[in-house]
Amino acid sequence: MSNALGNHILVEFMGCDPHIMNDVSSIERDMVGAAQKAGATVINSTFHHFSPYGVSGVVVIQESHLAIHTWPEYGYAAVDLFTCGEMDAWISFDYLKECFGAKQYSALEMKRGAIQLLTRTDFDLSSMREKATEWRNPEMYTRNVWFTDKDEDQALSLRFTGEVFYDVQSPFQRVRIMESYKYGKMLALDDMVMTTEKDEFHYHEMISHPAMFTHGNAKNILVIGGGDGGTVREILRHEGVEKVTMVEIDDEVIKSCKEFLPNIAAAFDNPKLELLVDDGIAFAKNAAPETYDIIIVDGSDPVGPAEGLFSVSFYQNCYNALKPGGILIAQGESPKFNEKAFSELNFTLRGIFGQENAPVSLFFVPTYPTGMWSFQYGLKDSDHPKKIKNVEEIDAFVEAKGLRYYNSDVHTGSFATPNFVKALLK
Repeated sequence: MSNALGNHILVEFMGCDPHIMNDVSSIERDMVGAAQKAGATVINSTFHHFSPYGVSGVVVIQESHLAIHTWPEYGYAAVDLFTCGEMDAWISFDYLKECFGAKQYSALEMKRGAIQLLTRTDFDLSSMREKATEWRNPEMYTRNVWFTDKDEDQALSLRFTGEVFYDVQSPFQRVRIMESYKYGKMLALDDMVMTTEKDEFHYHEMISHPAMFTHGNAKNILVIGGGDGGTVREILRHEGVEKVTMVEIDDEVIKSCKEFLPNIAAAFDNPKLELLVDDGIAFAKNAAPETYDIIIVDGSDPVGPAEGLFSVSFYQNCYNALKPGGILIAQGESPKFNEKAFSELNFTLRGIFGQENAPVSLFFVPTYPTGMWSFQYGLKDSDHPKKIKNVEEIDAFVEAKGLRYYNSDVHTGSFATPNFVKALLK
């Protein structure tokens, strides 16, 4: 008989693979595997990713628990292995050392609950024992794994199933498809939520239809970015469109969404679409003058491959490629999340298109940090989008196409800006 109630091993793994240390799904899988390898019965797992760095989590087992916190930037993991009964926690230790690719480690073993220092109290366990005999391990456990999109000051977390359907490090970014409990499958680029099945229509309807109905007769449209396919899907709902050219730099985004987000990527086979895997910034620079009725810049945040989509030269090239009466729409960041990029983009567009020709449209996406987001416009001698006159046409279109966010009231109302946004735009 053991002279202690439990065995506690405090472990430090060093020189670990930093990519594994920052991958919440891999760490959850390995920690559960370590418990099972040692013969433990897993009750549940809870794991949380802290973007951009670090994972915390615990696997609750019938024999106690395994816990971890990682510092990927240092290739370091702190692990607690607490067991009781006959389970050998050193088996879990050996398993994790291999999984994490640890080059160094330290471990301190302690006995917890020394029997000689404790007094046993007898009490009636009969009813609890009767219940216990009815319980059968279903060989399933509750998974509680969290994906977090955050900056230094705020964060959005989504509970996801722990399953990763697609995970590729492209030359530009890490592309993943995961499944959240609340919003379905989601596309994440470099640990940032790009779109989800349940709320993608907020974004894709608002980046497309206000400009289309403001223009009224758009035939030739350029989409830069938009690799998930939602924007071209909405544009191609308009039967008068003759051609859409989409330029996406990262083929892995397109492939992942075609396979795992087919309802969003539904229009990639449309014969009116010319799909190019290329650099959209260079494409705009080389575009023939006065070619497009509408240009949509469907990019991510101003980091990585999307950084150039926020430059003066890029938007000047877009201006040149627009026909007279043309409209530019750009993903404009959030006035509550990235105030600097939001303001600077508007300043850039006003400098190119004119002070009165760079309106801002606000809308809401639950899975974007702060929930409030924007599209910013550049009008090349176009009517102002909030002065629409074709309300009946819009409402008939919304009804016929089954749109779920956009309508004529939302169209007009999205260009009404709160006072704090007006101050940012000054």
